[in-house]
Formats: sequence, C-alpha cells, structure tokens
Amino acid sequence: MLAAALLAFLHHLAAFLMVAVLVLEWVTFRSEMTTLEARRIQIADMVYGICASVVLVVGALRVMYFEKGWQYYLGNHAFLTKMLLFLIAGLVSIYPTVRFIKWGKVMENPGMVKIAEREAGRIARCINIELTCIIGMLLMAALMARGVS
Repeated sequence: MLAAALLAFLHHLAAFLMVAVLVLEWVTFRSEMTTLEARRIQIADMVYGICASVVLVVGALRVMYFEKGWQYYLGNHAFLTKMLLFLIAGLVSIYPTVRFIKWGKVMENPGMVKIAEREAGRIARCINIELTCIIGMLLMAALMARGVS
C-alpha cells in the first residue's frame, strides 16, 4: 500500500513538474531572446523530457502492478484517449527539442538569440499543441477518476 502511494506521488509530481516547465517554455519562447532565456528554455525542455519519461515509466508500473490492473485500463476509453494524447504530445515535442539542442552553437556568444520567424512559429505551435494535449489528459484523468469509460 505504501509503495502504491509513493508511486502515485512520484507520478503526480513528475506530471505537475512537466506542466510547469512546459508553461515556462511557452511564456519564455520568442523569436528573439537573450542567451539566458534561451538557456532556460533548453534546461526546461531537458527537465520536461525527464519528467515525461518518469510519468511514462511510473504510470506503466502503476497500471501493471499497483492499481486496477492493465485489463481494466485497456478497456477504458478515457485511459486510451489519455495515452493517445500523451503520445501525440511526445511526438510533437521532438521538433522543438531538436531545435533547442541546435541552439548550442549560437549561444556560445552572449547577447541575443534570433530564431527565423517561420521556425519560431513552428516551435510555438508545437508548444501550444503539447499544452492542449495536457489539458485533454487532465480531462481524461478526471473522467477516469469518476469511473467514466
């Protein structure tokens, strides 16, 4: 029972931290930023990836060993929708992550980091899609908590 509670805590902590750093990216990202702001985004994105991995692994452990069992969850449409939204958010996050990693060379010189408008628009759209998926996941979690399938 204690293990289940600790895993639930870790799962929720990672999920909330994932949302926090994604919101940090959303608020900070612009086509023109200081190198400090760009570095914050890089760090936030790294934390986002780590948290998403923790959410996935701990969530899988909870589904398989600590909660109602995988048979229940695989028959629950709200759960399956939540997993689909998580997958979409994960796939969409690849583009910004790759772009953020490539900023390394640009950030060697202090000052401003300038992103082409088209690329900045793509990154902003990706972050918006990720946030929208998270909102959908919250709705699905609420439905699951109320026994809605």
